[in-house]
Amino acid sequence: MTFSTLMTVLLYGVTIGATYTLIASGLSIVFGVMGVLNFAHGSFVMLGAYTGFTIVRLTGNFWLAFAIAPLIIALLGGIVEKLMVSRLYGKDIPSTLFLTFGLSMVFSNAVLLLWGGSSYSIQLPSYFRGFINLFGIYYPKFRLFVLIFSCVLVGVMWLFLSRSRWGLPIRAGLFDLETVEAFGINIYRVFSILFIVCSAIAAVAGVIIGAMRSINPMMDLDLINVALIVIVIGGLGSFKGALIGSLILGLAEAFGAQAAPGFAKFTTWLIMAGVLLLRPKGLFSEH
Repeated sequence: MTFSTLMTVLLYGVTIGATYTLIASGLSIVFGVMGVLNFAHGSFVMLGAYTGFTIVRLTGNFWLAFAIAPLIIALLGGIVEKLMVSRLYGKDIPSTLFLTFGLSMVFSNAVLLLWGGSSYSIQLPSYFRGFINLFGIYYPKFRLFVLIFSCVLVGVMWLFLSRSRWGLPIRAGLFDLETVEAFGINIYRVFSILFIVCSAIAAVAGVIIGAMRSINPMMDLDLINVALIVIVIGGLGSFKGALIGSLILGLAEAFGAQAAPGFAKFTTWLIMAGVLLLRPKGLFSEH
């Protein structure tokens, strides 16, 4: 493997890892704080991709899709949380798992009904097509944008969790919800905002994936599997764990595909099994 190929694969792995962070962090935090294993989280990514695709097809404006699709999915996430998920707070994990699994089936069938079973791709503006020369390495322009944008968004998420007034009860809620409520904080309002924000970020990831790869009615299952693997590797409820786990998974996929294309997915499962054996709670578990 030449140096140029090595750096290209490394960049691609980090780009995929940064995108996975946008998906897995929301699932991990919602699970850790709210006790909700949201199996429909992958559906929010898929619906964000399809919504973005439809907006681009109707308007021809990629940035409009990038802005509006997350707002639409955030609204959907708010409705789901208010009418369904909120009724199961305090219940056992299987209850929320069955509910959100059922919702994911509903969303998958809705996608089949509205868009059919064909694969699509979100059309990029002309200035995002082609390659850019990075110190002698030719890398796709859009992937470079995805890497920079994802890093910025992950930084904003970290600031939200570590510095904002909403981030404090979220971090505290990872350990003791009763104490948070004792300080007069309406934890259920925090839950609602958290669920909505994570749904919007999932939709952002959906638009990115839809433009970088392709979208199809089965992508939600692939993405929820990715997010669950990241949680196992990084640790339940840990934003740092979601970040590190996503980067490990992205690099494993990139280098695995380069070394043995048919065994790229096997590499990720092997890493997950190794982490389970050595650190059953994950690398950075908050529990």
